[in-house]
Amino acid sequence: MSLSKRALGVSPSLTLAISAKAKKMKADGLDVVSFGAGEPDFDTPAYIIDAAKEALDKGVTRYTPASGTVELRKAICEKLLRENGVTYDINQIVVSNGAKHSLSNAIRALVEAGDEVIIPAPYWLTYPELVKLSDGTPVIAQLLPENGFKLTPEQLRSIITPKTKAIILNNPSNPTGVVYSKEEIAALAKELENHKHVYIISDEIYEKLVYGVETQSIAACSEEIKERTVIINGMSKAYAMTGWRIGYTASSLELAKAMGSIQSHSTSNPNSIAQYASVRALSDKKGEEFLAEMNGVFKKRRDLMVELMNKVGLDIIKPEGAFYVMVNVKPLFGKTYDGAEIKTAFDVASVMLDKLYTAVIPCESFGANDYVRLSYATGETEIRKGLERFEKFVKGCI
Repeated sequence: MSLSKRALGVSPSLTLAISAKAKKMKADGLDVVSFGAGEPDFDTPAYIIDAAKEALDKGVTRYTPASGTVELRKAICEKLLRENGVTYDINQIVVSNGAKHSLSNAIRALVEAGDEVIIPAPYWLTYPELVKLSDGTPVIAQLLPENGFKLTPEQLRSIITPKTKAIILNNPSNPTGVVYSKEEIAALAKELENHKHVYIISDEIYEKLVYGVETQSIAACSEEIKERTVIINGMSKAYAMTGWRIGYTASSLELAKAMGSIQSHSTSNPNSIAQYASVRALSDKKGEEFLAEMNGVFKKRRDLMVELMNKVGLDIIKPEGAFYVMVNVKPLFGKTYDGAEIKTAFDVASVMLDKLYTAVIPCESFGANDYVRLSYATGETEIRKGLERFEKFVKGCI
């Protein structure tokens, strides 16, 4: 079979390899602790499920406009004004089949062969693959521990070229859990005002999952920046609706029309029932109660994981948002555990899974070769058990 260069250019996912093996081991009856989850371990709130049932009873089961229902786009506009301080018309909103689909639409609408897209690293592993699928060139900005793993205006200035078409900002960040302050976002926006050919793809999917800090959309910094920004968000993380597949973009009218057109010829509209339920999710006050409860649980787990990881003796990136902790496992390279050699973060993940039935995610695919990622979207008992095994692993490396 002769596959396209585009298909052959997509990198395989180390994450999927570890996750698939962990699921099989668990299905085989082994006591596997998994820190791989990229989704909240909460059920979708009952008020949202009730709205979906209501949609079924009302027969809301037909095609909708390709870019989403008027009702949902209006609810998104109200949310953006109320919570982010940015004003959009419903025609500037495109609702898609999850935030990943929204990202794909934005990159496909903006990027073509020869264009460069700046991606700060560590990054979500899908970003460079989407750029490559649009024949663009990912330009990786390696973030530094001394800068808190945050992009600085000086670093940004040094890598922008005439070929730069866009930059992808993820705030809060997967996989680091880093959150940019309002001042830090404003400083990046000020620098980007000097580069009027550069668009900003602002992935804000984790905006609700923060612990004692505030986030700000870069689109709120100025009208000029807003005109060049595509906000990416969705229902999955904030409302535990990962399987419902509703994401959205907010952008300039011209870009929204382009993304809507692309979507109309690729997938058409997102699920009609999920759209109906998403209106309720965004507008019902019960959502605030759910978010407060979920954030409280995640913060408690975050604090527990940080406390226990500090006892393990490896450096970590303490997260202020999302639900991940990154651990620097480079001190283990060149050692062995129970006869197994450890040369890479992938080796760490493989050996821990094989020997200690504990799944962590190697971060080579995230642009962080010396790290593994642990998700605390799992119960406290599992966190304690898994980190006891992690400590045993580190102490057993010789």
